[in-house]
Amino acid sequence: MFTGSIVALVTPMDVKGNVDKVSLNKLVEYHIQNGTSAIVSVGTTGESATLDHKEHIDVIKQTIEFANGRIKVIAGTGSNATAEAISLTRQVETLGVAGCLTVTPYYNKPTQEGLYQHFKAIAENTGLPQILYNVPGRTGCDLKPETVARLAKINNIVALKDATGDLSRVYTTRKLVGEDFKLLSGDDNTFVDFMLLGGDGVISVTANIAAKEIANICQLVKKGHVQEAREINENLVKLHSTLFIESNPIPIKWACEKLGLIQNATMRLPLTPLSNNAIPELEKALKLAKLV
Repeated sequence: MFTGSIVALVTPMDVKGNVDKVSLNKLVEYHIQNGTSAIVSVGTTGESATLDHKEHIDVIKQTIEFANGRIKVIAGTGSNATAEAISLTRQVETLGVAGCLTVTPYYNKPTQEGLYQHFKAIAENTGLPQILYNVPGRTGCDLKPETVARLAKINNIVALKDATGDLSRVYTTRKLVGEDFKLLSGDDNTFVDFMLLGGDGVISVTANIAAKEIANICQLVKKGHVQEAREINENLVKLHSTLFIESNPIPIKWACEKLGLIQNATMRLPLTPLSNNAIPELEKALKLAKLV
């Protein structure tokens, strides 16, 4: 279920900062038509940190309604408080989500035992499949492969999104968790090599605007057509990095508006619009990617 190109979907907002349902529907259709395997709704790219709980659940619910069974939807339900993560997970249980993406507790900096107990408690309070999400550059804590291996023994913890960019972890983690546990890259810059080393797919920011390309790369890698995959990715290399020229999701929202996928690039404070200095770099990357 959790393989191939999975998009970390942005949450479109109108000029007043309210969720833009029209653009959200358009984004879902775009990914259905362009071969995306699944959508992550209200992950960190979807601005989970600035949506209140009602909005958070409403966006997931709307995404599922727009998808109408045509594409899997994974709910972002992470929090730095275990009880809050459990609450969010329980609230999406009846919505029809394929599973949950749960980020490591940010700011708290728990120990490895704390991380284990956090994810274990969430898994024990739901029947939904759980995807662990490790992104130490944003959270201040690192879920080590040995802890992932302990968690993989829990039946409904089924996958890891690894956004460390450390390719040596693919082999190490795979050896510890076995073949059934899914390993997903969370780093667009290295996802092709991640898959070639034994990964199962990517949860991608770039896929927001290059859905067909990322889906094709994943399919080609799975079929062993490595050179073709690399050739497509070569056009995207500059884009992968430039989409992080400022804090995610600032650049990707600007790019979505530029390409007409959303009506505007509004975000909520403390996120601010893409700076004028960054715009030429991102425009150049979009041209190199042949998206404009």
